[in-house]
Amino acid sequence: MGKMNYVSNIQEWQSEFSFKITIKVRFSETDMFGHMNNTVPFVYFEEARIEYLKYLGLMQEWTANHSEFIPVVADLQCDYLRQVFFNEIIDVYVKIAKVGNSSIDLHYMGVNPQSEICFTGRNSLVNINRHTGRSEQWKKDWKEKFLNEIKNSIVSV
Repeated sequence: MGKMNYVSNIQEWQSEFSFKITIKVRFSETDMFGHMNNTVPFVYFEEARIEYLKYLGLMQEWTANHSEFIPVVADLQCDYLRQVFFNEIIDVYVKIAKVGNSSIDLHYMGVNPQSEICFTGRNSLVNINRHTGRSEQWKKDWKEKFLNEIKNSIVSV
């Protein structure tokens, strides 16, 4: 398996995921050989991230018309470890890896039915003030949710 610069111990890292969505690779997401296009995991990451943030109760608040803050993806990367093909079922996991004052680092993992990691990824999500366009510190209760997610995901290997 390739070395991802955001993963130091793959078994420990993998064991810390709990939230996932399941996706079936659509025909439109593949090339003429039935191989998943290399842009598709980014769409899967987005879908997993949104569902995870809904699960945490934050997406509903951020998408409300009155919300002063919006989460913005500041960077995004993907590491491809295994080929994925049309009609394959992939579990896309997401977790919070690090909490900053105004950002969080999210990690992703795509796993096939044989429990093989097909792709991994990470991104920074920044809390932006909708009116000023500048980053602002997380609200206290949001930051506590993020920190609790990290605390609850750590499992001894």
